[in-house]
Amino acid sequence: MVVDLMRSRAALEAEIWTLRQQINVLRRTAPKKLSFSAIDRLVFVGLYRLFPNVRDALAIVKPGTIVRWHRAGFRSYWRWKSRPRGGRPTVPLEIRRLIREMSIANPLWGAPRVHGELLKLGINIGQTSVAKYMVRRRHPPSQGWKTFIRNHADGIAAMDLFVVPTISFRLLYGLLIMGHGRRQILWFGVTSHPTAEWIANQITEACGWEQAPRYLIRDRDGAYGEVFIQRMRSIGIRDRPTSPRSPERLIGSIRRECLDHVVVFGERHLRHLLLCYMKYYNGSRTHLSLEKDAPVSRAVDRAGHILCRSILGGLHHRYSRI
Repeated sequence: MVVDLMRSRAALEAEIWTLRQQINVLRRTAPKKLSFSAIDRLVFVGLYRLFPNVRDALAIVKPGTIVRWHRAGFRSYWRWKSRPRGGRPTVPLEIRRLIREMSIANPLWGAPRVHGELLKLGINIGQTSVAKYMVRRRHPPSQGWKTFIRNHADGIAAMDLFVVPTISFRLLYGLLIMGHGRRQILWFGVTSHPTAEWIANQITEACGWEQAPRYLIRDRDGAYGEVFIQRMRSIGIRDRPTSPRSPERLIGSIRRECLDHVVVFGERHLRHLLLCYMKYYNGSRTHLSLEKDAPVSRAVDRAGHILCRSILGGLHHRYSRI
């Protein structure tokens, strides 16, 4: 470059023309894609940074390629500049998944609540890290229908009358009262003449004055008269009649699992059968809606020999360990 400064302009231009002609010959015979080393790219990028006008003299490479090389070098430089130099340790994948599952299952929980649960599980992690891995929501959290129904089921009871024929073709009436909290049978009543006053007395004996449910669901049977409605109001129960043809599903279970398999002799016999079934239903029968548990929760027996005990004369059995 120093020698070229002392040469005449005509000699330099002649040399440039010669070099350009040689480049044209090489372009015609060389492959379409040329390979460049890191030094070649560095030289081209340096010349472009110092003299941007050299883009007009480029022949074996496009100007856009030079710009792309320059941007790639810029990214590599700042990646090296921003490399991690210690700091917080990375959170394991299992803990990140657990934080995500907690935030999905508990939409009302914030980062402090999830962080507290993790501390109780022996997981030492910062609260800011918990907030980082929680699920982001666009709208305010809302409970699901399953949670909504469970929150209100404890204060709801249902009642219904059903007819049972006896061996002498006499009709008896059974009164069923069930709590919706854990689908527990609260009361069975039997009579041959279901009057409004009798039904009101059954409600009082079943629920009492202090443990009465907030809402009572029933059908629109004519047996529920004015005496019954006044008794409900005095106890503090809100009466909620259902739409026509909306029977309680539990009555079907009572018929299929008990009454369809026996012959009722009389009112005393029917009361005994219903009380035995209530004891079996509340304490032994598992329910799908209760996660295969009974209304009165059964403990899990893991040790001992399995013992089978018959219920309702052998219609059902209960298995336990001793």
